[in-house]
Amino acid sequence: MNKKLNGKWALITGSSKGIGQQIAVGLARYGCNIVIHGRKLENNKNTKELLEKLGVKTISVAGELSNFNDVDNIINMIFKEINGVDILYNNAGVMSIPDLVWNIPMEEWMRVFQINLFAVVRLCNAFAPEMKKRGFGRIINLSSGIKDQPDHTPYSVSKAAIDKYTRDLAYELKDDNVLVNYLDPGWLRTNLGGPNAPNDVETVLPGALVPALLEDNGPTGRSFNAQDYKYLSDYNL
Repeated sequence: MNKKLNGKWALITGSSKGIGQQIAVGLARYGCNIVIHGRKLENNKNTKELLEKLGVKTISVAGELSNFNDVDNIINMIFKEINGVDILYNNAGVMSIPDLVWNIPMEEWMRVFQINLFAVVRLCNAFAPEMKKRGFGRIINLSSGIKDQPDHTPYSVSKAAIDKYTRDLAYELKDDNVLVNYLDPGWLRTNLGGPNAPNDVETVLPGALVPALLEDNGPTGRSFNAQDYKYLSDYNL
């Protein structure tokens, strides 16, 4: 196993299944210890079993990203156990309920933005300052290539906001070796992507690992597309 991230800790939100689980396993192959996150602790069992086979340390946390108290509890637990993380992978997100763009209620806008943007900001606010102090950090926020689907406007606008927020945070940290980038995983067959998506969830690797494996003082504030790397093996990165 490549030990490039040996001793580092990564939090991947929504890593109990799907894209997040793939990312957790991929980082563990590089020796990274993993904070597994799911909505409920019991949801993390399968990911935990996969990671234990790779010999890395794990911590399991749970909470609804739609609830600020839950987000704060996740943050507090991580600082109590390991005093922060080296890699923050903001993977978790929700799709908006489809409707005519002018019929979408404000409650739906708020629900989607709370999970897809505000929880991300809260997690970055918690962990980025410690990364800056240590002179090392990798933050990756999940973006989307969705377009021409006005029935899903709250989702697409939340992801556009993620892109802009990522670039602003990257500029703030540009001299501190805390690299902040965003990743489009591609359209994948997951609970969010649906059964008609063209790509298996496994194709998110190795591309999803690229922004986490960047060398010190590498690219920041950039967009990465996981599907650009799907024909490479992990160890060709």
